[in-house]
This record gives sequence, C-alpha cells and structure tokens, in this order.
Amino acid sequence: MKISVLGCGRWGSFIAWYLSRQGNEVTSWGPEGDPSYEVLRETGRNEYVALDGRITLTCDLERAVRTAETVVISISAQGLRGFMQRIMRYPVSDKVFVLCMKGIETGTGKRLSEILTESGVSPDRIAVWVGPGHIQSFVQGIPNCMVIDSVNERLKKDLVDRFKSDLIRFYYGNDLLGTEIGAAAKNVMGIAAGVLDVICVPLKGPLMSRGAREVARLIKAMGGNELSAYGLAHLGDYETTLFSRYSHNRMYGEMLARGQRFEKLAEGVATSEAMKLLGERYGVELPITQAVYSVCYGDGDDERRCREAIGALFARSTKPEMY
Repeated sequence: MKISVLGCGRWGSFIAWYLSRQGNEVTSWGPEGDPSYEVLRETGRNEYVALDGRITLTCDLERAVRTAETVVISISAQGLRGFMQRIMRYPVSDKVFVLCMKGIETGTGKRLSEILTESGVSPDRIAVWVGPGHIQSFVQGIPNCMVIDSVNERLKKDLVDRFKSDLIRFYYGNDLLGTEIGAAAKNVMGIAAGVLDVICVPLKGPLMSRGAREVARLIKAMGGNELSAYGLAHLGDYETTLFSRYSHNRMYGEMLARGQRFEKLAEGVATSEAMKLLGERYGVELPITQAVYSVCYGDGDDERRCREAIGALFARSTKPEMY
C-alpha cells in the first residue's frame, strides 16, 4: 500500500517508521523549515526513530497527497481545519484518510472526523487510529493495544488487518463519536494527574474512576455509547497518560503546578476548553474538566490555583456515584 504520513513530529515519525516495517511504501511529509522536518532531512533520524531507506521524506505536500492511496494525518488538532484547506486543493476523492491525532476543535467543539467531513471528505473514507502506547516503548519492542474506528465497517477492518503486528494488537472500534471524544478527553485527565503528582494528593485512583464516568456522561449526551469511555481510547489509555514520564499532558500539569512552563505540545490544554464548551452545550456536568480548564487558563499563582481547583472538587454537593 502507498501511504503518506503528513506530519513528522513525535507520533508522525513513529507511524511512518511502523508502517514502513509492515511492508508499505511510505512517504513522510513535513513543512520545510519546521524543526522536526529539518532534523529528519539532515540526519535521517530524530530522538525517537531512524527513517530507513524505504521511507521517502519530502516537504512537497502535493506530491505526498497525490502519490498516496492512504493519507495518515498526525499534526496538532487545532491546526487540522486550516491544513485540510491546503489538502483539498488536490484530487482526494479516491483517498482514504486516517487520523492519528487526538483533540476537539476549540470554538466549535467539532470532532476531528467532522472537520474532515466539513472539508469535503466522504465519511466512508475516514478512520481514526488511537489508543495507548508511547513511542519510546514501541521502539524498544514493548507491545500495546490500539483501536481503529470508522463509520465504514469494511474500511476499519481492512485497515486493522493491514496494520496489525506483533507490536500493536488492534481492535475494531464500534462508536466513532465515543472513540474520538474519549481519546481527546484522556489528555485532560493527564493534566489533572500531573497536578496531583506535585500537590502530592493520592487521588489518581478516584481520578481514573470519576474521570471515565464524567467522559461517559458526555459521550452519552452527544449520542454515542457511554461504554466507549471504558475502552482503549479513553480508560485504556490512562496508564500511559496519567502515570508515564513520557506523557506530555501529565508533564504539563506537573510543571504548571510548579509554576513552570512546558514548551512542548500538550493537547489537553485546548481540549479542556473544547470539552467545557461541549458540557455547556449538552448540559453535562464535567467537574474535572472544569477544574483543568481553570488551572490552565486562570490567573494568579499557579500552585495556589491548582490547590483551589482540588478544593473546589471536594466542596461539590454529594451525588450518587453513577449519576
């Protein structure tokens, strides 16, 4: 299969590496001048993977799109809509698009597959690939499980059968809405976990339980299957997001609580804003999301704001556990 991976940052470079090892003809695209692309162009490797001779590296977006049967996108979620405007200049009606990214658009609350559909891509040609796992572990040969979801049953089964290996065991998703919301929301919980690591409050167990329940309520209100919150895209990804030293979102929360700034991408920041919007739109209480939003976007001393957010959660009125 001819596959172009658009985006050559941490996850994009791994996807290109992985799919090439599966015997696919892979092109890895990055924008000229972008540090991630320039490092790969100059050295053939980054801090995560080495691109072998089977991978074509290019900054020519038209070439990458035109030559591909399957287009994998791995960029910042908030840049997707603008990026799709560029891609749609080229003929793509026969392309399959796979989103290897997690997020919800701020301002609109749109899921990433919805952005592709609104850009002109047929829903039957869109899939998402999400779930737990860190590149640092994968490249050491440590396996994990992930999920591919789509409204097109044949497409997701074909992709799973093509992409599966001893390194990644894939499952067929059966709720695209829940898969996307759950995958994005776990990054919000990751920020909360990082804050707890600094404040030294032993609440990660309750965070996992109440976080998954909160996300389940939102998924149900939006028309999805609330059980999706307990699958690989959300609860199944908590270990790598809430505990791992490789988690950008957990590290963002940790550094925020220390009054420091995390310079790399932490998608959970923007996702907390988007989920707050969705909670208000669908009338769903999202107390942990609201707390994360308040610490990410609030003013004043960071550590004090984090402690106040935890206090506000405990001050809420008592409710049934499974309300």
